[in-house]
Amino acid sequence: ERYGADGNVEEINLATIKVQNFDKTITTIPTYSLISDSFKNWRGMEESQGRRIKRALNIKISSIHFCDKKEIEEFKKIRILKDYITEKEKELDAYNNKNNFETHEINGRRLTNIGIFRKYMELYLKNHHLLNTNLTCMVRQLPPTDKGLPVEIYVFSKDKEWVTYENILSDIFDHTLAIVPSFKLEVFQSPAGSDLANLQTR
Repeated sequence: ERYGADGNVEEINLATIKVQNFDKTITTIPTYSLISDSFKNWRGMEESQGRRIKRALNIKISSIHFCDKKEIEEFKKIRILKDYITEKEKELDAYNNKNNFETHEINGRRLTNIGIFRKYMELYLKNHHLLNTNLTCMVRQLPPTDKGLPVEIYVFSKDKEWVTYENILSDIFDHTLAIVPSFKLEVFQSPAGSDLANLQTR
């Protein structure tokens, strides 16, 4: 990484190592650097069953709220959510009735738009034909920051080829960004108005 090499090793001799980078340029680095410096080895990914997608988008915290009955009925119209919401309602009603909580009470358990959105994304990814769901498939919250609540997608694409992988990643986030408003949520944007300053790739 120190030498800007990012590709396949083509030749190793006593003094130098020749690396063909992914853009087809050639970088020559000293052999001793294999001991003194750190390097990223892509072979493990190439031989694995998938290539990792790990990216978060930040949700504006002020847009997170408890769902009312009307919203819940609307969310039930989303096919992959219907069974989940129906079962969750039964669970919450049983809990609230047992503890004598009214559905509007703060002590009772209620559905939130962020929770339903997270479940939607989990089900969407588990049904995505280009992802390897035998590997980790997860949608999780990260600690809130001054840029909102990060919701991270952590999955593996079946295809590891770079261009195809980037297309799969982009398609997933095209869909994610487009669906967020359907859950009455907002994606955080900096006050300066920079486009999607909230997107974080790690």
